[in-house]
Amino acid sequence: MGIVNIDDELHDQIRRASSVSSRSINAQAGFWIRIGMLCEMNPTLSFNEVMAAEMRAARLWVSRASSSSCAQLRRQPRPATTLGGEAG
Repeated sequence: MGIVNIDDELHDQIRRASSVSSRSINAQAGFWIRIGMLCEMNPTLSFNEVMAAEMRAARLWVSRASSSSCAQLRRQPRPATTLGGEAG
């Protein structure tokens, strides 16, 4: 674990988003970082396709995204966590 310096405006946005999504501030920042990294690694996929692939990886039922487009998702190994950042 480390410390990341971010500007006050971004921290405020993370704090507000965390309250909407019922995540801690750290979990919200981790979520944005993880999803942003996956989106950068998979520029042809939409945010919804990335989220659908993550839900399937967590063995949650997803009905909207096509399996062929999400099969493209290149994932790096990471510890088993939920999208909310808690161990699962």
